[in-house]
Amino acid sequence: METQPVVVATYQVTRYYGDGAVVRALDGVDMVVRKGEFLAIMGPSGSGKSTLLNLLGALDRPTGGRIVVNGEDLATIRDLDRFRARTIGFVFQLHNLLPTLTARENVEVPMHGQGISGNAMRQRAEHLLEIVGLADRMNHLPAQLSGGQRQRVAVARALANSPAIILADEPTGSLDTQSGNEIMDLLESINQTQGTTILIVTHDPRVARRTRRILTMRDGKIVDDHPVRGAVWEDLRDLARSRLGEMLLRGDDEALLTQLGTAPDSARAIAVLRSWLSRVAQDIDTLA
Repeated sequence: METQPVVVATYQVTRYYGDGAVVRALDGVDMVVRKGEFLAIMGPSGSGKSTLLNLLGALDRPTGGRIVVNGEDLATIRDLDRFRARTIGFVFQLHNLLPTLTARENVEVPMHGQGISGNAMRQRAEHLLEIVGLADRMNHLPAQLSGGQRQRVAVARALANSPAIILADEPTGSLDTQSGNEIMDLLESINQTQGTTILIVTHDPRVARRTRRILTMRDGKIVDDHPVRGAVWEDLRDLARSRLGEMLLRGDDEALLTQLGTAPDSARAIAVLRSWLSRVAQDIDTLA
């Protein structure tokens, strides 16, 4: 992946709000996203992840620093609307489909003004709806589609102009578990089969673990950036940061046994778990 071209790069990006008590929504963010990556940005509410997504999508301007998307410095672009239309695909928590347009017509919307003929737009929209599994629903209005189907239309619309990157803000947040899993299956498939770069903002660790890299934000900064090695490994990383993990790594066996209660082989079980956590802790230190 390191040999792939850079799609997104930020350099000490800041975003402050307020004239009096300044809120540092972003406080010196450096990050690089390469072509073909499938990654997630996680963090608690107010950590800055949605603010960062808006800046990457040229929906807002930073207070300081530089943002380069697809080789262009966003500060130097005069027509941001045109740039967004041809470079960035958006998928939001609420699909934002136009209610009076059919699924096909909604997918065609980003293609208007791009020098594409009406027939070519129609064919492109139909092809994309086939890719997302809605070939039999392309003439339906949003109200005639389920929540999961509407989000599939939103994914197809995001792909309309073959963007350099898709930015997805909580794409499964308004869906039930099954529909959410189906959307993640779809995004994963698009990333693997078409090589589309996809960045997802989510608060759901189950969604983040479906990607191949997780960035964690806190207080406007990226505090962790690591490759996803599997769901169990991610569980161990979470455990290493928990109170239980801290006690295990410190070797507080007596305190642990007092709180957990004694049982046959309990000391051996603790030793085995500590061994695995030590490996994870070393990995976290290496990646930090």
